[in-house]
Amino acid sequence: MKTLLKIPARAVDQTENLCALPLSSEISTEGTKTLRSYLSEKTNKQFPTLTDTNIDLSLLNGNIENFIGMSQVPTGIIGPLKVHGTAANGAYYVPLATSEGALVASYHRGARACLLAGGVTSICLKEGVQRSPVFKFENLNDLSLFVSWFLAEKDILQDIVKKTSRFAKLTDTRIQIEGNHLTISFEYFTADAAGQNMVTICTDAICRFMVDLCPVKPTHWFIEGNSSGDKKATAYSFNNVRGKKVTAEIELSASIVSEVLKTSSELMDRYWRSSTMGIIQSAAIGAHGHYANGLAALFLATGQDVACVAEAATGITRMELNKDGSLYASVTLPNLIIGTVGGGTNLPTQKECLEIMDCYGEGNSIKYAEIAAALVLTGELSIAAALSAGQFTQAHQKFGRKKSV
Repeated sequence: MKTLLKIPARAVDQTENLCALPLSSEISTEGTKTLRSYLSEKTNKQFPTLTDTNIDLSLLNGNIENFIGMSQVPTGIIGPLKVHGTAANGAYYVPLATSEGALVASYHRGARACLLAGGVTSICLKEGVQRSPVFKFENLNDLSLFVSWFLAEKDILQDIVKKTSRFAKLTDTRIQIEGNHLTISFEYFTADAAGQNMVTICTDAICRFMVDLCPVKPTHWFIEGNSSGDKKATAYSFNNVRGKKVTAEIELSASIVSEVLKTSSELMDRYWRSSTMGIIQSAAIGAHGHYANGLAALFLATGQDVACVAEAATGITRMELNKDGSLYASVTLPNLIIGTVGGGTNLPTQKECLEIMDCYGEGNSIKYAEIAAALVLTGELSIAAALSAGQFTQAHQKFGRKKSV
């Protein structure tokens, strides 16, 4: 068999004059200048746009290391997106940061259809963020002794959490045993923060307490056994929650489907059935069109952990033809890991984008989640309409291609 991999001659020699870039976690004007000069010297290139920043560098501490500049993502606006929820009640303009042509236009069309229909009903059903450490023991007997001790000491754990975090609350624990491995999933309420760091720190404190005092110590343990679903799409999501679980629905009249979405309720229903069969055959987790498009653009604009799209873009879309010719549509998202405090939400443009939706700060995370689910629904309606009516290619040719200069 012929190999395509070719190792360049003197590969080792090519790195003789290179040294590791020192890691800089504290952001300062002097440190940033040093890194930029270092980069220009090593690459023999200048980066005037990347490094042209006008920002208080102290705001970036805790968000970035080895800072050299700002990557600018075009940001558009859609709306008004009218939402009826437990916390989101009103018409919202939603910022979307993307470089994909046609995305903003598509979501804007869906939002217009929903506005004419009276608005999206969007409800946050449940909240919870998990961390799942794993413990290894010599044998099952040692493991069972540890579990018996753990179950008797569970009431103390909430006190540990209170001492570790002002906001986190331990709401549930679940045990899974596989041979001599024990996984304990700790579930927390994290208020208006996305909470990944919060639950990690709290769980670490709990684990160290247990290992110090337990009668039978594990041979080793890890803070995450890779079963919590963090930044991964998992089937477990549909029976539980990670972050916030939200469902949203709309009923569009036949005239709105025809005049705004340029298709028919019957074609939308047919396309949904056919595409759902495609999802089943491809063995994807969930059944939807393109949740990741809207969520990634919203997350970028508002300072969320964009990598959480890997799990947040898991869900179920449903579209059904009603007897009167109208269309019922719904989305359910069980994994919305989002926050309106902490993380990147206090960065200047991200804060402003949250403020556009009146979602910045404490007390706004449920509102944000309900708006996000409504946004996802508008995108599902628009893409299904385009595909059902044969408009998908033309839309991308019109909005998604660079014009000749």
